[in-house]
Amino acid sequence: MSVAFVREESAETASETQLPDRPISPHPNLVTETGLKALEEELARAREAYEAVAGIEDVNERRRLQAMPLRDARYFAERLRTAQVVAAPASSDVVAFGSTVTFSRDDGRVQTYRIVGEDEADPKAGSISFVSPVAMRLTGKSVGDIVTLGEQELEIVAIA
Repeated sequence: MSVAFVREESAETASETQLPDRPISPHPNLVTETGLKALEEELARAREAYEAVAGIEDVNERRRLQAMPLRDARYFAERLRTAQVVAAPASSDVVAFGSTVTFSRDDGRVQTYRIVGEDEADPKAGSISFVSPVAMRLTGKSVGDIVTLGEQELEIVAIA
């Protein structure tokens, strides 16, 4: 076997075992209580996944399989370190972090989202990040207020 071929394999293996860090948002790391628990659970899962392959004898295979859990563990540890827990809003008079807001669009659609931290946002499950364009436009507004988002108008119909 040629040395060049061995080096290619080593370079390929190295690139698979040294994943770049997941990007960290420049925004404050605001989280709800639920979001904080989710970060803790994700960190625990990443650590478990890392440990699960620790017994593999082939060093390159072990490193390859540990690369993603290790990267995730670094990410979630940093997100937990910087997490700023925001209490649920005391009032439903205005849209705030942690509020659940229902709004209607020009086209007749009515949508409801809870405004949460970036890591816990899941639009399909009914939550959006506080730095999303919709959340940023709605924050600080009250029931009956109309905001524009691009060419659409959104009217706030309920806040919980």
